[in-house]
Amino acid sequence: MGAGKSTIGRLLSEQLNLPFVDLDREIEDRAGASIPWIFDIEGEAGFRERECAALVEVFQRPDLILATGGGCVLLDENRQLLSTQGHVVYLKTSVEQQLQRTAKDKNRPLLQTEDPESVLRTMAEKRNPLYEAVADSVIVTNGQSPKLVVQEIISQIQVD
Repeated sequence: MGAGKSTIGRLLSEQLNLPFVDLDREIEDRAGASIPWIFDIEGEAGFRERECAALVEVFQRPDLILATGGGCVLLDENRQLLSTQGHVVYLKTSVEQQLQRTAKDKNRPLLQTEDPESVLRTMAEKRNPLYEAVADSVIVTNGQSPKLVVQEIISQIQVD
């Protein structure tokens, strides 16, 4: 969350001339509702089911750049899909950077709490090892411009 997945994904798709899909937007389009609304009505479990179904569908499309939501790696099915579908880039960022980038964003249901830092730290403890397990590349985005991160991704993909 707040690592720059959507911004970097869009820039990368432009550089590589490939379609860009933001999985969260895909879920919202399919549901006809915002992610906060889905969380309010169906809870995180309901959202994760929708996320998994959308991921399966998106992977039916040919070559693309995909930005997943930050919790996409929580389900085993999603990790298996990600591991077998192309080059996975983990945009790693510190909790401090996440707090700066998400401070005014009201569209992140899990951070609508009095202590978002604690939430982010707990999520990092659980998610970081999962990201690292599925990643083909790990790129630290702290203090990096999106364009610089995109160039680093392109360099790593060309090596593969």
